[in-house]
Amino acid sequence: MTAKRLGRQTVALSDPVSVLSFANIGGKQEARGPLAGYFDELNSDAYFGQKSWEKGESAMQQFALSRAMEKGGITAEEVDCVLAGDLLNQCIGTSFGLRDFKIPFYGLYGACSTMGESLSLAALLIDGGFASIVAAMTSSHFCTAERQYRMPVLYGNQRTPTAQWTATASGCCILSRRGDGPYITHVTCGRIVDLGIKDANNMGAAMAPAAYDTLSAVLRETHTTPEDYDLILTGDLGELGRDIVADFFREDGIDLGRRYTDCGLLLYDREEQDMHAGASGCGCSAAVLSGYVLGGMRAGRWEKVLFAPTGALLSPTSSFQGESIPGICHAVVISSKKEN
Repeated sequence: MTAKRLGRQTVALSDPVSVLSFANIGGKQEARGPLAGYFDELNSDAYFGQKSWEKGESAMQQFALSRAMEKGGITAEEVDCVLAGDLLNQCIGTSFGLRDFKIPFYGLYGACSTMGESLSLAALLIDGGFASIVAAMTSSHFCTAERQYRMPVLYGNQRTPTAQWTATASGCCILSRRGDGPYITHVTCGRIVDLGIKDANNMGAAMAPAAYDTLSAVLRETHTTPEDYDLILTGDLGELGRDIVADFFREDGIDLGRRYTDCGLLLYDREEQDMHAGASGCGCSAAVLSGYVLGGMRAGRWEKVLFAPTGALLSPTSSFQGESIPGICHAVVISSKKEN
């Protein structure tokens, strides 16, 4: 065994895995937000030079992977595999975006938790000795998500106050046995949690129970407290979901404090940009991590981060059939020091 299982859900890596490099790309709204300076590229063209929004999302993934490899000083031939997915049916944003790289590929679907899922599996592959360099990435696009899950953008339908804005962004992290960090030290696999929320315009409430379940597992199985982390970051719950998670912990007698926030509250200026409850989409947490957070860790802003992106495991079909919305949350502990 090259990894140590701490409990039902959490594994401590025997040899913490380094984030060799990272890159991200965003669109017009991301360029107007407070994290604009943490992107490798921002593009005001929603098509990203392509003929459709879906092709544009594929182009974002192409850029994110290429830029991350460039920053890490590696080639596609050196990457053992790429773990990636998106929000579109059959993950077409990813499969069409990555087909020309000729890198072994595992397609993932964890909805907005996909960055946590890909990082978790990539770290486990490397720690287990099955790979040396793995790319973990995902993306989302406001226009492609609206077309698939809700109403086409051109309809101009009104959004409810609990609705969130799907980020047009992609983020990629390349993990390796070598490198100066930050390091992934622990991985916690989330469980499917469903408390019966059916409102597809209230994703924060649907996903918050899963975030609470996974964060509780991390604290319980690693024998840590919120005070052991400089930053606890969920995504993408928005304002309502963030508050629900904090309330759940408060009922347990645990105050997450100001160290806890959500990627959906960081990406945009909600007063200036009218994003209602905040941001959502796979690309939100991926882009926030692959710029603001990891860049901040390398700059010494934080030493230990608990990153726990969340996903709503619904589809248009399940919503039309009156199904509730299952949630999932996968977490990784990221440290500036190579220690468990």
